[in-house]
Amino acid sequence: MREYKTVAKAYPKKRPAKERTQDYYPIYHNFEENEAKAQASRCLQCPIDLLRGLESEFTFCRTGCPLNNNIPRWLKKTYEHDYASAFELSNARSPFPEILGRVCPKKGLCESACTLEKTPYHAVSIGNVEVYLNEKAIEEGAVPFYGRASERTFKVAVVGSGPAGLSCATFLLRAGIDVELYERENRVGGLLMYGIPNFKLPKSVILRRFEWMKNAGMKVHLNTEVGKDVSLSELQEKFDAVFLGLGVPIGRSSGMENEDAKGVHQVMELLTQTQKNLLDHALQQSILRDKHVIVIGGGDSAMDALRTAIRHKAKSVTCVYRRDEASMPGSPAEVVNAKEEGVVFRFNALPKKALVDENRHVVGLEILETYLDANNRLQTKEESVQTLPADSIILALGFEAKRFSFYEELDLAIGRSNTLIVNENKETSHPFIFAGGDVVRGANLVVNAALDGREAAVAIARKLGIMEDQKLYM
Repeated sequence: MREYKTVAKAYPKKRPAKERTQDYYPIYHNFEENEAKAQASRCLQCPIDLLRGLESEFTFCRTGCPLNNNIPRWLKKTYEHDYASAFELSNARSPFPEILGRVCPKKGLCESACTLEKTPYHAVSIGNVEVYLNEKAIEEGAVPFYGRASERTFKVAVVGSGPAGLSCATFLLRAGIDVELYERENRVGGLLMYGIPNFKLPKSVILRRFEWMKNAGMKVHLNTEVGKDVSLSELQEKFDAVFLGLGVPIGRSSGMENEDAKGVHQVMELLTQTQKNLLDHALQQSILRDKHVIVIGGGDSAMDALRTAIRHKAKSVTCVYRRDEASMPGSPAEVVNAKEEGVVFRFNALPKKALVDENRHVVGLEILETYLDANNRLQTKEESVQTLPADSIILALGFEAKRFSFYEELDLAIGRSNTLIVNENKETSHPFIFAGGDVVRGANLVVNAALDGREAAVAIARKLGIMEDQKLYM
């Protein structure tokens, strides 16, 4: 392998802002072969397994990855141009590495834990290599292994086709368990399909995964809402176990006056409708074209909404965030992308009131200037009221779980903010009903939802007595 000092961390090439805002295609180019090989060559092949148990003293890419992905091994295989082996290793612990390579933040996870991050040359570009090697292997004919349908004796219902449900279904199939997936929308993918814009995650990548799983024997029930079209009790009686990957579908309130006015929308309304229009070739049905749009919030969903509004050809797009730029919870790279694409940021601004006309339609937003007091608490300057023009206001303030009626039906234990309580095996208070992802954690990372799905599948397989943990993945 090449000595790391000769090559620094590389980033994927980015399309010019003027070009990328005209469409919904991904803004980053995938690595070329020479770029992926150069980054793979930088891996020091740290002796992670020899130092297992000493994570408090040493951090490595694998200890930084929630899935404990065997990153050094597939980096080595990528460097050697053995893409089939790299693909197998990458897929062993991850249910959809070509998706996670695109949407994982990396910062604070694998790349922050890489030994080279402590040097001036910085970490290996792990996520971008992961995308490259998977796409290259698929191009060469690689397909993930989902077990053999003829060997399956039990069947499990998975409710929700987002990252937790998709992960659970993946490892259940591998364990030799039949899976039937229930999705209330007319397309699979959940958060991956409708909550992450196409310019960050192309939907063809998600649909390809589900097609492989259907070919492996998974049955999918679309337009089927549990609690409405089919009861949870029915599923519990029909299947050997049930996994709930219900997400957190309710957007949080801003607390401002006139929040119920026409033109005020939750962020998922915008993102979901935009993606549906894109898939249905109906982009002319824009609700933001030629409008002054304000997005309230500072996380990644807010950045997604801002950048989506730009592509809707809004007249102006403004982000209102209550603290300073350094305090924003979203990815700094996404803030940079938004600025490049024409978004205006108003920091230290708190929404006070949506201004409306005689028909209660939004015409503006009153904001107050904020500051931190001596105790580091956020305060407002009451005399600092300003008015911003607005035809549409998007609330991107986080999400909460929904209290479904069937929770009481089966007496499922409910925790804070309507999340489900599970044990260390992801099992709820009702035997053989498991749950994971945001419905348990609250709004969280896709990779953590994937981990929950995997752990639940392992626990289900073990409870059914058909497979030991270590046989589910390498």
